Amino acid sequence: MVAKSVEGTQAAEDVVTRLRGALGALGVVLPSLRVDPLSAANDEPYPLVELGRCNLDTAARLIAVLDEVRR
Repeated sequence: MVAKSVEGTQAAEDVVTRLRGALGALGVVLPSLRVDPLSAANDEPYPLVELGRCNLDTAARLIAVLDEVRR
C-alpha cells in the first residue's frame, strides 16, 4: 500500500492530516501528532505516525471519545 520514498512520505502526511482533522472534529487535539522523521528517512520507508505527547486533559478527552464510539 505504501510506496517508497516520496510517495510513502506523502501518504503518511495525508494520513496525519486526516487523523488530525478527525480528532479535531471530536474536540481532541494531539499537539505532537506528526510523521516520525526517522522512519520516513529510510531508503525503504514505511513511515510511522507519531501520536506524541499530550496533557492529562487531552488524554481524558480521548478516552471519553473512544468510550462514546465504543458504545
